[in-house]
Amino acid sequence: MQIKFAVAGLLAATMLAGAGSAQAETLRLLTWGSYAPEKLIQKFEEENPDIDVEVTYSNNEEMIAKLRATGGSGFDLAQPSHDRIYSAQLEFDIYKPLDLSKIDTSVMEPKLLEGVKTNTTIDGDVYAVPHQWGTSGLMADKSKAPGFKRWGDLCDPQYKGETSMRLKRTILLGMAFDMGEDPFEAYSDLEKYQGVLDKVTDKLIECKDNIKAYWNSGDDLTAMMLTGEIVASETWDSTAFKIFDQNKDIVFIPPETGALAWIDTFVIPRKGKADDAAYKWINFVLRPENVTLMSASTGAIAAVKGGKDLLPEDKKAAVNAAFTDADIDNLKFFANIPPGVEDMEGRALEKIKAATGG
Repeated sequence: MQIKFAVAGLLAATMLAGAGSAQAETLRLLTWGSYAPEKLIQKFEEENPDIDVEVTYSNNEEMIAKLRATGGSGFDLAQPSHDRIYSAQLEFDIYKPLDLSKIDTSVMEPKLLEGVKTNTTIDGDVYAVPHQWGTSGLMADKSKAPGFKRWGDLCDPQYKGETSMRLKRTILLGMAFDMGEDPFEAYSDLEKYQGVLDKVTDKLIECKDNIKAYWNSGDDLTAMMLTGEIVASETWDSTAFKIFDQNKDIVFIPPETGALAWIDTFVIPRKGKADDAAYKWINFVLRPENVTLMSASTGAIAAVKGGKDLLPEDKKAAVNAAFTDADIDNLKFFANIPPGVEDMEGRALEKIKAATGG
């Protein structure tokens, strides 16, 4: 009888444990590399033992492709940049409106919050709020390229074989500004924008002899800069900020025409199954102590009041070495991407790759 009771007790305990695990909710994040550091995940799960965090790292193009393929299912919280929401929602219906009453927007930088809300409001519904922001521009080793200051300098013959860039839309836009065009203004006339792309494509093909290698990740770029394989590159500011801590000669340079500014956001996919957990994560990572941990991982500035002051000390020094107030006033925020533009840019990039072996 004692054995029977023991077995029965074991079965009951197993059933209870199974019931507890069945109640656990999984928060499926679709985000950028470094946007869900393990230390923060562990802290969140300790505070919310009924939620397990599952992370898929991605980028803008892949996020939209994944959500488009599934009709907005498979993930509970995604983080596309602010210019990848309005058009994608109109075309593919992959997001659901946010319930702003569940987000502590009072901690957010008002200018960034209102900017994202304006860019992502459809029929009165807001689809995104800001999380982290930063810029794309240039990076150079001042000891080897002291006069580097324009996108076009990537193609200057004096740096032949010593520069790098990533073959993504950022370099198309930056080079367009450098060539006296306003690509964002041209979005309203796609025939005009095609002319801009053709001009930039020819320029970047001509530039191929200057390129040591086309980088694909921040790690690729970091290795080339720190080993001296290249003296300058197109870059995310966050990558430059991380390198600055190791070599004070390597700095981020806002181009003369203005660094391209992005805001990565929080959106909830249309068929997400863990909305409450998603809102908890959003509020969690916006707490000051967690902002510092997140920025230490991403290298970017949080879209909260005093976000710059919440950076780790080494990142503060890098930001101050890179930006003047005039540089910040000169930022070019990415514009909403109209339908069809990414296909046009994709064809331009494929033409460059085919011609350069990129």
